[in-house]
Amino acid sequence: MNALTTRFPPSPTGYLHVGGARTALFGFVMARKTGGQFVLRIEDTDRARHDESAVDKIIEDLHWLGIRWDQGPDIGGQNGPYRQSERLDVYRGYVEKLLAEGKAYYAFDTSEELDAMRTAAQEAKQNFTYPRPDPPPSAEDAEKARAEGRPVVVRFLCPDGDVTICDDAFGEVTMPDDQTDDFIIQKADEYPTYHLANVIDDALMGVNYIMRGQEFLGQSWRHKLLRQAMGFDEPGYCHLPLIMDVQGRKLSKRDGDVEVFAFRKAGYLPEAMVNYLALLGWNPGNDIERFSLDELIELFAPERVGRTNARFDRDKLLAFNTDAIAAAGEDRLLDAFKDYLSINETPIPSDDDDLLRLILRANKGFRTFADIIAKSGILFDDESAIEYDPKAVKKWLNKAEGAGWAMLADLRGRLAACEWTVEAIEQLIADICQESRVGMGKVAQPIRVAVAGRAVSPSIGDTLTLLGKEKTLLRIDNCLASKA
Repeated sequence: MNALTTRFPPSPTGYLHVGGARTALFGFVMARKTGGQFVLRIEDTDRARHDESAVDKIIEDLHWLGIRWDQGPDIGGQNGPYRQSERLDVYRGYVEKLLAEGKAYYAFDTSEELDAMRTAAQEAKQNFTYPRPDPPPSAEDAEKARAEGRPVVVRFLCPDGDVTICDDAFGEVTMPDDQTDDFIIQKADEYPTYHLANVIDDALMGVNYIMRGQEFLGQSWRHKLLRQAMGFDEPGYCHLPLIMDVQGRKLSKRDGDVEVFAFRKAGYLPEAMVNYLALLGWNPGNDIERFSLDELIELFAPERVGRTNARFDRDKLLAFNTDAIAAAGEDRLLDAFKDYLSINETPIPSDDDDLLRLILRANKGFRTFADIIAKSGILFDDESAIEYDPKAVKKWLNKAEGAGWAMLADLRGRLAACEWTVEAIEQLIADICQESRVGMGKVAQPIRVAVAGRAVSPSIGDTLTLLGKEKTLLRIDNCLASKA
C-alpha cells in the first residue's frame, strides 16, 4: 500500500467525543501502517460555536489516547498554518478564482426569502433546489446588496449530472442529479463554509485518504465537484459507520458521558479505550478482540470496516478496562493512577509513589481507578468526613446485643499493642477469631465500620496499614464514643 496522508480536522466546540476519537484513531493508524503522514487541523471557521479552550482539550485527549501527528497547530509543518482561521486569504483567493471562471456566483437572499422558497417547494411537494439566477449577479450587484444591508454569499455553480464517489467501506455511492444544487461556499461574513475550506486544505496539505464518519458521506458529492472545479486530485475515502447506543439510538449524553475526557476522569486506561474504540465498526477477524495500539496498526485494513451501525456498550468497555488493568504491570498502573489523581479531587496524595503502589496492591481486582477512591479514599480523608452507614452499624455493631461494640472495645487495646504491619495485624485478627471461635467477619467488619463508616474496604491488614496506627485508634475511639 502506498504511503497515505490522512488527517483529523476537529471543530473546537468542547471535549473530544468518542466518535471523533475513533475517526482520529483510524486516520492515525492508516498513516502509520502505510508509512505516511498524519495531520491535525483545527477547523475553527464556525465562529459562533468556536471555543478556544477546546483546542488544548482536544490535543490533550488525543495525546492521552496515544495518538500523535506529524503536522499540526502545536508542532507546525510544511503545509501550515493548521488553523483554518489563519488561512482565510487562501480560501478567498480560490473563491475569487471560481467567480472569475464562472464556476461560482454571488447571491444575496435573506433568510426570510429562502424560507419562503422552501415553503413553496414543500407545498408543491418538490425537493427544494436553489433557483440559479440568469444572468448571475455581478460584483457591482453584490456591492450594492451589501450597502443595502443584505447578506451576500457566494454559491458554487453545480454542473449537471449524477455524482459518484468510491468508498472503501460503502462502495460506490451516487448522488442523483435532481438532488444536487448550488450550495454556499462563502458565507456573508466572508468566512468559507466547511465544504470549501475542507476541500482546499486537504488538497494543499497533501491529504490523499479521508477517513470520517458516515454522516459526511452524503456531503461528499459537493467535495468531489469542488475538487474538479479547482483542479485537485480526488482522494481515497473510507467512511466509518455511525456509533449508536445499545438501544440503537444516536449516541448522546442522555445515558452517560460520551467524551473521552469523561472516561479518563472516571478512571479508565487509554489502552482500553483505544482497544474498544477500534472495534466500533471494524473487525480484525480471527475472533481477535484484545490488542495494543501497535498491534492495531499491524492488523488494520480498511476493507474490514463495516457498514452496520456500531453499538457503544459501556458494560463491554468496562470489561475491556478490567482486563487491561489486570494485564498491566505495576509501573504502568502507577503512571495511570497518578494521571487519574491529577485531574480529580481526592484525599489521596499523588506525590508518594511508594504509598500509591501500596494502594494499588491493596485494591487488586479494581475495574477503574474510581473504584479505588470508593473503597480506600475514606482512609485518607479527614475524620469529620466519616459518616456511619446505619445498615452497617445495625448488622455489625448492634446485632446480637451489641456483640460488635464489645469486640471493637476489646480490639482497641490489642491493636494499640500490635506491631503495625500487614502480617502482624492479620495474625492478631486470626488469633482473636480462634480465641473467640467466631468467623473473620465478626472481628474485621466492626473494625471496618469504625474506621471507614461502612463494611467495605481493602483487606483489613491493608486497610489499617494504609490508615496508620494513630488514625486507626482515633477512629475506633470516635466510633465507640458515638454509641453513647
